[in-house]
This record gives sequence, structure tokens and C-alpha cells, in this order.
Amino acid sequence: MTTIHDADSAGVGDHSSARTLPWWAFGLANVAVVAVLSVSSWWLLVDPAWGVLQVYPQPFTATLFWTIIAVVWLAFNFEWLGPVRLRQPARGLVAIVLTLALGVAITVLLAKGWGAIDPSFAASREGGAGYTTGNLMVLFAFFFYATVVVNWNHWPWARVTAQPYTGLGEMGMLAMPTVALFGVFVLPNLATWAVPGTAVMSVPTLIGWFYCIIVSVVVTGVITDNWPWRLAGSPVRVVAFSLVGNLVLGTVIYFVLLNVAKLLMGPANATALGAGVSVHAAELGVCWVFWMLAWANAFGNPPSERGDAATFGIRIGATLALGVLSYLLYYFFLARVVLHEPRVVGSMHGDALGFFDWAVLWLLWYLLFLESYGLPRMRTGPGHTPPVDATETPLTHGHGPPHEHVHYH
Repeated sequence: MTTIHDADSAGVGDHSSARTLPWWAFGLANVAVVAVLSVSSWWLLVDPAWGVLQVYPQPFTATLFWTIIAVVWLAFNFEWLGPVRLRQPARGLVAIVLTLALGVAITVLLAKGWGAIDPSFAASREGGAGYTTGNLMVLFAFFFYATVVVNWNHWPWARVTAQPYTGLGEMGMLAMPTVALFGVFVLPNLATWAVPGTAVMSVPTLIGWFYCIIVSVVVTGVITDNWPWRLAGSPVRVVAFSLVGNLVLGTVIYFVLLNVAKLLMGPANATALGAGVSVHAAELGVCWVFWMLAWANAFGNPPSERGDAATFGIRIGATLALGVLSYLLYYFFLARVVLHEPRVVGSMHGDALGFFDWAVLWLLWYLLFLESYGLPRMRTGPGHTPPVDATETPLTHGHGPPHEHVHYH
């Protein structure tokens, strides 16, 4: 399948046909640009010591989460990457501004609007609890709105509708289970009217466990090309198989990542965190997700000419190793020295679900909307899909059903 970076800009972007980079150099260049954008914008806007907005950790986190889901809605559910008549970078900047505006608007409407009706969401709650209550809805939204693209292939809408009706159908259909799970898992924990002792599980455990289900969606939908769910056959069976399968696989991933995180942080930190240590399955998971998205979009998802076992094993092994290294580097150096985040416990600083989601957002903005603006093209060769006509969106370039060309990488 064509990846996001293939939608380069012969007519829209800034790539030069005379300049190319091998896949690994193109990937490193993209990661370097994203790192610079992430850290510099953090220093300017979010940094607890330097940021001009003074929004850390809330409402920054809430706005960040809602902006990420806005990117998923526009780029994947609606398959829209910006106004095609504009050249880059104007085209990408329009999409970036729109998704950021949506993220800010939803955050404000929940905290100031709905918060006036139900104080559970109110901006005035101590410690930003109102913002946290609202932004946890994104935990479930991300799962449903991503899985419908990468695991379900836009079923059931893709075969019977065209955009924007496919996106509208998905928005309406998946809002119901999103809100239902939010009501079951989050409100009994965080609502001001919640009855103590009625929550299914604690918030740290909920975040750790359900985020690992999202990790399962990314692993299977991006790294293993929807294997094994695609083996089910018909679209209906693939949907059912992936729903149950991601729940089971995500639960397994939760226990694996939680124990790896405990090992990485050391017994003293794990003990000091107590029951809250369960959230670190998600903290490690988001580091892994960043590298899976980068591996697929920036590096071209290598390898692609081996058997499934070798291909998937190398992809999973490489991205997980990079995620582990990133987790260690972040919690024991970057968060304290570079990002000026407060101490969590012991020798650990920061919150990876904040900064690494910030980096994920910049990754999506830069690769999807800006099409790696300013960089040479990736050098094509065996195992790499040639670039497409950039005057077309990744929905329309030529071979196979349109929805096969927007893959949540």
C-alpha cells in the first residue's frame, strides 16, 4: 500500500526530482525535522519553565489529545490532506491550522460549555481534573477511528459511499461506542457525581490497558499489514476478528509493556509509584507508537521483500527497541534536562503521554499535511512504491480501491 510520504509533491510540494535520499537517510531527516519542531515549539509554548502560555500540564494535554484525534478524523476518516489547489507549504498549513482549531474548540467547549452544565468537565476543577475527564474520551475515540481505517478498511462505508459521506458515516457510527465506553470506564472514576467504589478499574490501569489496545491496532494495522486479521476473509469477519483480536492482543501487550517498563525504571521507582505504575504500559507504548508511525511513513516500512515472519519480526523488533531507548532517554534525561518537566518519582521526570504525543502530532502534521516539505524525495528502488502524482490526493492515485491508499502510518 502507498504510504503517506509517497504522496509527495511533484506539483504541490517542495521536493526536487534532481535530489533524492536513500530510505534510511530520508527517514532520519524526517525524524530530525520532527524532533526540532517538537522541542522548539515545546520550549516556546509548553515548557513549564520557559513556555509563554503556561498551560502545562493542562489544558495543554487536553488540547493535544483532541488535536490528534482531529488529525485522524480529517486525514484518515475523511481522507483529506489539505486543499489540493494550494502549493506547499500553504496546503499543509491550512490543514494544520484547521486541526489545531478543532482541538482548541473541542477543549474549550467541553471545559467552558459543557463544564457549566456538568462540573465534572469544568476548567475550574482543581489540578485540571475537568480537562482530564474530557480528554480521556480521546482514548476510546482513537481506538475506534483508527481501527476503522487500518483494520476494517473503512467497512461498511467504503464500498457504498464516497467522501465526504464515508467520513460522515464513520463519525456518526463510531461516536456511539466511544461515548459508551467513556461512560462505563471514565465517568465512574472522575465525575464529580461518581459513587466511590463503582469504577471498573483505576484511571492509571485504564489508561495503561486501553492504550495498549491502541498499540495493538497500530502494530497490526501498520507494521504487520493487517495480519492476522485479514486472514479472516470477508469484511464482516475481518471486523469481528480484529475487534476481538485487538482486545486480546492489546491485553497481552499491556502485561508485557508494564513488566518491561518496571524493569527499565528499576524496582525503587516502581515501588514508589505503587498502583500508579500501571500507566507506564501506556508511557512505554506511546514511545513505541511514535517509532512505528515514523518507521512506516518516514522510512518506508522496511523490509518489504522477505517472508511475513522476517518482515514483521524486523519491523516490530526495530521499532520496539527504538521505543525502549526513547523511554529511557526521556524519563532519565530529556524530561528533566531538556524539557524542564517536574519529577514524577525518584529519578524519573515528565510524562511521555504528553511529550511523545506532542511529537506524534508533529510527525503527522509534517509527513501527512506538509509532505516532508523542504526535504529531497525518497530514492525509489526494490520494495519502495514510486511516488505518485502529487496533484492527486492519496485517495485517487490510480490502482485499487481509493481507500487502500490512505493507510494510518
